[in-house]
Amino acid sequence: QVQLQESGPGLVKPAQTLSLTCTVSGGSITTNYYYWSWIRQPPGKGLEWIGYIAYSGSTYYIPSLKSRTSISRDTSKNQFTLQLSSVTPEDTAVYYCASGLRVGVYDYWGQGTQVTVSS
Repeated sequence: QVQLQESGPGLVKPAQTLSLTCTVSGGSITTNYYYWSWIRQPPGKGLEWIGYIAYSGSTYYIPSLKSRTSISRDTSKNQFTLQLSSVTPEDTAVYYCASGLRVGVYDYWGQGTQVTVSS
């Protein structure tokens, strides 16, 4: 059974970079043909997909966040990381990592981690 666990600071100051890591167990992040995604849910709003890093290492980010987003991986640790720069209070959300064989269809989810952007 694949398990995902998010980790990172719960509080980030405005204009700083948010950095979260997803640690994967029970499966490899290089397994064909899985996509490893970051998704967030701001308070009172729906889920917003941020982007993915694929089994091949290729990445995709949604256009509205592309200029501030980077998703990378460490295959030796079986982890993938989200970096979101120049954060504002609007980036306050519960952040999830998730994976599946198709983009937008998630077989496995982390439990989510609250990130608050505040001075």
